Amino acid sequence: MDNNKKNFLMESGSTILTVVVVVLLALLFMKFVAQRTDVEGESMMYTLHDGDALIADKLTYRFSDPKRFDIVIFPYAQDPDSYFIKRIIGLPGETVQIDYDGNIYINGEILEEHYGAEVIQDPGRAAEPVTLGEDEYFVMGDNRNYSFDSREEAVGNIKKSDFIGKTVFRVFPFSSFGFIDKNK
Repeated sequence: MDNNKKNFLMESGSTILTVVVVVLLALLFMKFVAQRTDVEGESMMYTLHDGDALIADKLTYRFSDPKRFDIVIFPYAQDPDSYFIKRIIGLPGETVQIDYDGNIYINGEILEEHYGAEVIQDPGRAAEPVTLGEDEYFVMGDNRNYSFDSREEAVGNIKKSDFIGKTVFRVFPFSSFGFIDKNK
């Protein structure tokens, strides 16, 4: 075999190996480190919008506990192929209650927050105190009157093990490209 054919085969093999390694690393990254998801609906308005494309961090909660106001992704128990994106309101061991004036109470104290788009009209099951277990979280959408969340029996309290990840980055629309600030 002449040198040109050897060089061509070596370069082709090197290129193919590089492509295989890059694809394998990308697949491993998306399996264990991050997940892309799309926002469907308006339950997280005005923080997130219908059609937003997000990246969720799947690694953080393996090493630390979720924090109040984190925006998390988890499967809907009634349809595991559907995912919810909500904000953590109540933490393990806390008691959450919502009165008919729309105030959220954590352990009897009004929760100081500014995420709700409007006054809560229906406290749902949280009209009565909801005490969270050791590994349970109470989640709500920011668009409180248009959110199917922990106030509903069908959603209920969410376990940490159910969280797929924490939303950290918006990739689309490009006009909103960047990190998602949970404080906005």
